[in-house]
Amino acid sequence: MATVASYVLRQKLAGRKRYPLVLMLEPLFRCNLACAGCGKIQYPAHILKKDLTPEQCFQAIDECGAPIVSIPGGEPLMHPQIAEIVEGLVARKKYIYLCTNALLLKEKLDLFKPSKYLTFSVHVDGEREHHDFSVCREGGYDIAVDAVKEALRRGFRVTTNTTLFDGADPNSVRGFFDEMMEVGVESMMLSPGYSYDKAPDQKHFLGRARTRRLFRAILSNRKKHWRFNQSPLFLEFLMGKRTYACSAWGMPTFNIFGWQKPCYLLQDGYADSFAELMNETRWDEYGTESGNPKCANCMVHCGYETSAVNDTFGSLRGFAATVRGVFSTEYKDDAALAMLDEHVRPVHSYNPLVQIESGSAAQETSV
Repeated sequence: MATVASYVLRQKLAGRKRYPLVLMLEPLFRCNLACAGCGKIQYPAHILKKDLTPEQCFQAIDECGAPIVSIPGGEPLMHPQIAEIVEGLVARKKYIYLCTNALLLKEKLDLFKPSKYLTFSVHVDGEREHHDFSVCREGGYDIAVDAVKEALRRGFRVTTNTTLFDGADPNSVRGFFDEMMEVGVESMMLSPGYSYDKAPDQKHFLGRARTRRLFRAILSNRKKHWRFNQSPLFLEFLMGKRTYACSAWGMPTFNIFGWQKPCYLLQDGYADSFAELMNETRWDEYGTESGNPKCANCMVHCGYETSAVNDTFGSLRGFAATVRGVFSTEYKDDAALAMLDEHVRPVHSYNPLVQIESGSAAQETSV
């Protein structure tokens, strides 16, 4: 937190309007899961066989300069040189979030050394039934939790990363938070799912109105011992308590194709350099306020968490709201509490009104 705060303040003092906060480094696309809500492994075989070299990773990191590096994929632990990549990032004193589904984590732990700079961000999409359904693999939850416990036992930092889709049960998600705190993870990260064009399942992505309703039910009246690895103002954004413009420039993506425009989730071309990405991307054409139908239902962290961080350091009011959000987490909301008593649709349910159909400009208007 101190590193991020000092970094952001330096950017503010330098008068930079746009700056990278987290580098999304994708060293490969292949994975050992075939999640219905993910489009990464839908690439042809010759693309899935490609890897970024450690040298390419280090060049991108040095070029970007962000203090935090998230390593998603694909499944990063399938990269044959992932240990070398992590070692190089630690040497550069970058804070690393190595995102993994944890199927390979136990057998790969010997490749790494515990460090304050390295955190395993384990993808767990809720309690057992919800997670296994989300990743399309029975038993996936038990494998992930077992690997988390082993990593913690060996002294590694571990967080969880949870993506929620339409049909998520807020009571179950709250129960999941209790489970993860009991397991001993450092903190948790939340995000609504984004409708990847290549994803096999296009039915379960959340729209903005349903996202706000779901996250109000989950995060209002919450327990004080839950720890989240996110800006409290971003969590308030998910709850519909704040409105932010997209700041996809804050989490640039580098992968085997180059610097991806405009963000981790959309592919509107690639830049040859980080400077080209920042200076030549038409950022005003993206985000919910832009009218771009591809962005109409997005509330994902890679577009809006930097906006929340900017709010924190942009004014005394934003800073005070962040401090309040850190120390006062209840957000008493009787309407949200009533949602927890409502009948919840089963995990396999689907409401056709919550997302934009392909090729249509129709979108949610209800709050």
